Amino acid sequence: MNMQTTFQHTPAEATLIDAFGERLSLLPGDGDVMIRRDDAIEVLKAGLPTRRIESWHYTDLRRLLATVPAFDPSADAKAIAPIIEGSAVLPLLNGVANAKAPTIEGVTIQRLSDKLTDGSFAPGLERYGSDDAIGALNTAFVADGWFVDIADGVALEKPLELQNLHAGGQTHVRLPVRVGNNAKAVIVERQTGEGAVLASSVSQLLLGDGAEVTWLIVQEQPETATHLAQFKAHLGKDSRLTLFFMNAGGKLVRQEIVVAAKGEGADFTLRGVNLLAGDTHTDVTMVLDHAVPHTTSTEVIRNVVTGKAHGVFQGRINVHQYAQKTDAKMACNTLLLSDDGEFSTKPELEIFADDVQCGHGATVTEIDHGHLFYLMARGIDEKTARGLLVKAFVAEVIEELQDEAIVEALEAKLDAWFAEHG
Repeated sequence: MNMQTTFQHTPAEATLIDAFGERLSLLPGDGDVMIRRDDAIEVLKAGLPTRRIESWHYTDLRRLLATVPAFDPSADAKAIAPIIEGSAVLPLLNGVANAKAPTIEGVTIQRLSDKLTDGSFAPGLERYGSDDAIGALNTAFVADGWFVDIADGVALEKPLELQNLHAGGQTHVRLPVRVGNNAKAVIVERQTGEGAVLASSVSQLLLGDGAEVTWLIVQEQPETATHLAQFKAHLGKDSRLTLFFMNAGGKLVRQEIVVAAKGEGADFTLRGVNLLAGDTHTDVTMVLDHAVPHTTSTEVIRNVVTGKAHGVFQGRINVHQYAQKTDAKMACNTLLLSDDGEFSTKPELEIFADDVQCGHGATVTEIDHGHLFYLMARGIDEKTARGLLVKAFVAEVIEELQDEAIVEALEAKLDAWFAEHG
């Protein structure tokens, strides 16, 4: 007797599948874009990833994403002041780029909805792998974003801030940026809002030969938010990318970082801070490919965990057979401030070249009671003393950015978080 079982969708999966059918006629795109949307929804129909998928082992999305809010056309998000004063701002309000783009010499800015409508962005919707659930979700529903093209040799005098703001419901955006040969830029990506939300965001950076970019991701979602994000970058010859992220909010957060060093002499620097409180689940997963010889990278992640928060860092460095003379180092350091907090770390090196320097390390510790006693013995109250020690633990990676305006802005965010959760 043959027994057949029917795959049962979870409430969240069913909501997403039904929402796709309801919104399909409202989504921009020609035939090629719609083909990619159809393929993406088939991925979701097969089920959200579980811990059986290695890259999702610590974040069982099918279990953790219990419900999904409906799209809310009445949600009214407002633009906010930039982190760094004087920045040019490109806001996305509930997933729509309805503001007039600023005029910046040497920079072309377009609404992504226009590039979806004419089909020119269809190739940019490709998923990076079979386990790319975030890419599938975003491809299925993305309706807008900002496309930024910085011409060869242009050096932006002021930072460019990309704001993804919401007031509840669902929002799905893309932020593709091309930086030309020998161009320089500071780009800030803001992810914040209010209310219960499912937010997906995919940032795509193409770095030309000799280009230099500092990209900051500041995620401050409310405690009711599910935030699923990707940052993907291709590095050209002799290019330099410094990526800094700060996670300081959200109920369920997954930040993926997918970087490929494709040009000789490329250098990638990753610095990250996870500030985890309450019962948040925050997962940062990185995949870095050293694909050619003479490339370098360093990754340092600092985590502060309090309450019942659970954090994850998965970092995999792939050194291809052709990528001789690779120099890659990765470290993840965690400070636990409560007995109920948890942090899971999984560093990996996959090396197929024989002339390389690669290493990784991970530590978990509590506040040093000797240091705490030293400060309190000099008249500093316990909460302030703990705050100073936590700030010193995190500030080290922030201060590596060197730019005074950036460091001050990020340290202000750190102070505000600890004032609430310290």
